[in-house]
Amino acid sequence: MSDKFPSKWKVIQDDIHADCRIFEVHKRKMLRDSDQKQGDFYVIETNDWVNVLAMTPKQEIILVRQFRYGTEEYSLEPPGGVIEKGEDPVVAGQRELLEETGYTGRNPKLIGDVFPNAAIMSNRCHFLFLTDVEKTAKVSFDPHEELETVKVSIDQLKDLVKSGEISHSIGVNAVFHLMMEIGIV
Repeated sequence: MSDKFPSKWKVIQDDIHADCRIFEVHKRKMLRDSDQKQGDFYVIETNDWVNVLAMTPKQEIILVRQFRYGTEEYSLEPPGGVIEKGEDPVVAGQRELLEETGYTGRNPKLIGDVFPNAAIMSNRCHFLFLTDVEKTAKVSFDPHEELETVKVSIDQLKDLVKSGEISHSIGVNAVFHLMMEIGIV
């Protein structure tokens, strides 16, 4: 493996190409230092996200099943959503869990974060782990949400990923971070 990293690219011009309500598409003219090569690249700018790994006292994980517009399929995944500008990821995760499932929990802990798609997106997704979660309220969906709350045994998670039932890439990544946190992998 080479000791030298490839040259970084610098942004020399950044224009908003499209404003799509929950994200902006930026057209960036960039310059590579090593050979002065220029190129246009498109980057999606959006807020960071949070996924919540919520575990009940019975070692069940709270998941949600929801329709995803991109795939036009239902997806089984951890609850989560957008972190508002300036909002703490822990606070956002607790808010999203309550809104989407009606559950609250204790011992909130960030257990990792990832770039959802570093090739075209600039944001991060944070993973929040909560224990001793219990149903404490009614759900409060956003206008375009309709979710089913699903409880699964922690022992089922690997099989749900392996079978493709959990196939959302961020959800799979969240499950992996949970398994590392609790010592399953």
